[in-house]
Amino acid sequence: MIEKVSHIGIAVKSIEAALPFYHALGLEVEAIEEVASQKVRVAFLPVGKEVRLELLEPTSTESPVAKFIEKKGEGIHHLALATTNLQERLQELEEKGIRLIDKTPRPGAHGADIAFLHPQSTGGILLELCKENH
Repeated sequence: MIEKVSHIGIAVKSIEAALPFYHALGLEVEAIEEVASQKVRVAFLPVGKEVRLELLEPTSTESPVAKFIEKKGEGIHHLALATTNLQERLQELEEKGIRLIDKTPRPGAHGADIAFLHPQSTGGILLELCKENH
């Protein structure tokens, strides 16, 4: 069902302000893109061969990431786990009583299809399931 940890989403007020710390760790930006549907800019920083850190900068005060930062401050926003047939996984989880934020996949950053699981069903963690398409 789950293949690997895909990425860790980290909410930041400013990608540019956050990058010096990650550069000090020896991490480099692979790419930056805007995901208009989520109202965020995303910087991808590979860690090893399979996992990325994704710095999430809100582009609007209406962004879910902006609301997260306002409520909880900057920090870990979500954990993303890669899976194959995302729609099938969502149906299985819903049948098992897991509360879904997204009942159907939607486009996410880096060309992935994504869906979020509600923290009330995951022990307080915002979990994203993603089907990587790259």
